[in-house]
Amino acid sequence: MAPSTRPIRIGGVSGAATDRRHAMAMLAANYPNDPVDVLIGDWMSEANMTSRATLKIANGGDAYEPTFIEALEPALKDIARYGIKVAVNAGAADTALLHKVVTGMVKDKGLDLKVAWVSGDEVLPAVLKAQKEGKSRFENICTGEVLDGWQFKPVYAQAYLGGLGIAAAFAKGADIVVCGRVSDASPVIGAAYWWHGWKRNQLLELANTFVAGHLIECSNYVCGGNFTGFKSLEMKGWEDIGYPIAEIASNGQVIITKNRGSGGEVSTQTCSSQLLYEIQGPWYFNSDVTAILDGLYFEQLGTDRVAMRGVKADLPPATTKVGLTAVGGYQAEVHWFPCGLDIPDKVRMMEVQVRRMLRPFADKFTLLNFSTIGVAAENASNQNAATVDCRIVVQAQNAEDISPAKFLRPCIDPIMECYPGATPHLDLRLVKSMENISSHTCANHLGFPKPIQEYYVSLLPQADVEHKVHLWDGLSVDIPPPPQSKTFPSQQPSVPSAQISRPTDSGTTVKGPLGWIVHARSGDKGSNCNVGFCKILLSGGAWDARHTLTTLPITF
Repeated sequence: MAPSTRPIRIGGVSGAATDRRHAMAMLAANYPNDPVDVLIGDWMSEANMTSRATLKIANGGDAYEPTFIEALEPALKDIARYGIKVAVNAGAADTALLHKVVTGMVKDKGLDLKVAWVSGDEVLPAVLKAQKEGKSRFENICTGEVLDGWQFKPVYAQAYLGGLGIAAAFAKGADIVVCGRVSDASPVIGAAYWWHGWKRNQLLELANTFVAGHLIECSNYVCGGNFTGFKSLEMKGWEDIGYPIAEIASNGQVIITKNRGSGGEVSTQTCSSQLLYEIQGPWYFNSDVTAILDGLYFEQLGTDRVAMRGVKADLPPATTKVGLTAVGGYQAEVHWFPCGLDIPDKVRMMEVQVRRMLRPFADKFTLLNFSTIGVAAENASNQNAATVDCRIVVQAQNAEDISPAKFLRPCIDPIMECYPGATPHLDLRLVKSMENISSHTCANHLGFPKPIQEYYVSLLPQADVEHKVHLWDGLSVDIPPPPQSKTFPSQQPSVPSAQISRPTDSGTTVKGPLGWIVHARSGDKGSNCNVGFCKILLSGGAWDARHTLTTLPITF
C-alpha cells in the first residue's frame, strides 16, 4: 500500500482487560456512517503483566487476555468486510498462543484475514545475562534499589516495545497484529507510521502520534470517563460514554474526536485530564521517540473535536522500561464493619484485641496492616450509611504461615469481647463446618491465603531487545533498535514552587476544596504515582500546558 495523503482515523476500543467488550464490534459495524481505518486496544497493565506471567510460569492456563477474544469475535466479519486493520497488546505473557487462537477463529469463520504477532518483549534471559556480566545494576526507577538487593527472585520480565513492529506487519499485508508488552501508545504509532510511510528520522510526526496514542489508549478516559468534571456529562449521555478516534495527518497534526452519537464529550478539558494521566514531567519516553510536552496546548475546533498543538520532539532514549515479576508469597484479609458512634475508638479496641490474638504467629508475617475505609455519615438515616469498612491485610512468604488457624480465626475470635455491635465479615458459606475453618478447604474466602506477585521496574538497553514480527506464512521480520538515541538525566526538569497569590480586593475569602478550581488526574504505576492538575475552564478556550500543567510525583 502506498502512503496515504489523507489523515488516518484510529479508534481506541479498549483501555483495560475489564473494559466493555462491545466497542470493537460497534465501531466496525458502523464503518459506513463513521469510518475508522485501524482499531487499537490496550489490554495490558502492571496487574495482568504479573498475574499472567506467574500463570505462564506455573503452567496454570492460557496466559493471554481472554477478554480480547470476547471483543474480537463479534467484530471479525465487519473487520473483513470493510478492510479495517487491528493492532492490540492483548498477548500478555503468551502472544504466540493468542496468535494461534485468533488465526483459528479467522479460519473457522472462513475469512480472508492475515494475522501477525510481535515478539521480543520477553527479556528475562537478557536481564539475567546483563546482571551476571555486571553490565547493569538494574536500578529500580521507582525506589532506587538495585536488583541484587531485591529480596525476590525474578521469574519473568517484559520490556516495553515501540510501534515499528506493528508498522512492519501492516506493511507486509497483515490485517490483525497481536502483541505482548508494547507500550500503550505503540499501536497508534505503528498504524500511523505505516499509513503515512514515515521514516524513523521524522521525529516530530512520531512525537505527535505518540501523544495522540497516549490520549486514546485508555478508551473512554478522553471522552469523559474518570473525568473530575463528570457532573457536566449527565445531560450528554453519561450512561454510555463514547470511544475515541484520533485523526492523524501526514505532517503529524492530531485531532481527537469520538464515535458519532455516543455519550460523554471530547473537550480541551477531557483531553488535558487524560494527558496528565501517568505523565511525570515534560519528557515523555517511548522506544521510538521522546515527546516534549512543555509547549503542548489543546484547541477546541467544534463539538467533540479537539486539536493538539505545540508538541516537540527529541531522539528516543537508548533504554526501554522493563518490568520484572517475582512470586511474592501469600496474602489474606479480613473485614470488620463498625457502625454508628465512636468509630475510631471501636476500631482501636478491635485492633488491640486482634493484634494480641495474632501475636504468637506474627513473627512469620511480612506485612500486617489495619486500615479504615470510608467515613460514616453524620446523622445517618440507615445502618449502611453509618457503617465503615475496617480491613486487615496480612502477607507472608508461605501459605501455612497465614493459614486460617493463624490469621482468620484469630481475627474473628474476639467478636464476643469486642465493641458494641461487633460484626466481622462472616460469609463462610463455602466452609462446611467451623471445624474445617482451620484447613484450606475454602480457598476462595477472603480470609484464606492466596498467592501474590511482586513487581520491579528498571531499564534495559534497546539493543538487548530482539524485537521481531512473525508473519502468517512462517516468515519473520527483525526490527532493529533506533539508529540514533539520547541519554536523558534520571530526573525530569522541575519548575519553581508555586507562588501563593493574595486577594487584591476587599472581597470575602472562601475556603474550599482544590477541586473547585482545578481538574485532577492520578496515575497508577504501582509504587510510583503522580497527580496532575489543570485549570477548570468556565467558558470556551484553549487549554495550555505552558501555563497550567502541573504534575507532582507521589511515591508510597
